[in-house]
Amino acid sequence: MAEATLTTATWDRARVLNWLQTYGVYAGVAALLVVNTVITPHFLSAENFRTQAVQVAPVIIVALGMALVIGTEGVDLSVGAVMALAASVTALYLGYGLLPALLVVALFAAGVGLANGALVAFVGVQPIVATLALMVGGRGLALVLLPQLEDLHNPALASLGSDDIAGVPYLILIAAALALLVAFVVRRTTFGRQLLAIGDSRPAAQLAGLPVRRVLITVYVVCALLAAVAGVLATARLQASDPTSLGNLMELSAITAVVVGGTPLTGGRVNIAGTVAGAVLIQLLTATLIKHDLPPSWTQIAQAIVIVAAVYAARGRGKR
Repeated sequence: MAEATLTTATWDRARVLNWLQTYGVYAGVAALLVVNTVITPHFLSAENFRTQAVQVAPVIIVALGMALVIGTEGVDLSVGAVMALAASVTALYLGYGLLPALLVVALFAAGVGLANGALVAFVGVQPIVATLALMVGGRGLALVLLPQLEDLHNPALASLGSDDIAGVPYLILIAAALALLVAFVVRRTTFGRQLLAIGDSRPAAQLAGLPVRRVLITVYVVCALLAAVAGVLATARLQASDPTSLGNLMELSAITAVVVGGTPLTGGRVNIAGTVAGAVLIQLLTATLIKHDLPPSWTQIAQAIVIVAAVYAARGRGKR
């Protein structure tokens, strides 16, 4: 009888954890929406939703790239530095026009991603160590290129950061389009299946003849390019390049969004819808605390609690 009771309790606990793994992030977003509707003045205004969406768009874009890297059982700590580097390069080359500046930004970002991928795929350096080096070096290079904040006055860049289509800002449309594209790549392409196979077991993927090194390098390059897109969009919204602070702790926000969204750190799975919801959850949580005049330190504590809860719920999820 006691064994049957214990088995039932264990099964019920497993069901609860499975539900949290699958739907917890959406429940969290819904709960925050309800709470804010009740306690936060003017929360349901169109202007507030627009503001929240614009602020979360760069986080979503960076988190999409992070989700791909984590899907290979890696991590990229250099995304914040790439955002800062993108801001510096944009300011330096904007005088030649927006398109040439964006092309140079893409080259710099691809170089960072290529370096990260090569260290992981060819040298065999652990991803956290390889990307930590680029995190420090990339931020340093950004500050060498542009040591201080610089205001930007470019109509094309201003349009990218503030204009909209049918009332929907470009930033939101770009983030949504990239989320759909990444979801399609993961779910419907050979590259996506190879990525997940490598995350599930790299030795098995190598034995199966998959192009492991090529896929890993591509993943890190894509992650860096997405971080650069986020950096350019953030610069466009602010109409200023600030490599000192832009992208600070963005790697932690992106990792939090991915983990909370249901992608295991052990690799082999990528949940794009959950990643987007995870970014929205973090944004709503931060906005809630700010709107009620709580200091920034409380935001960091709240994010830490969310991370611990997500990791706890993810226990035993592993690879499938």
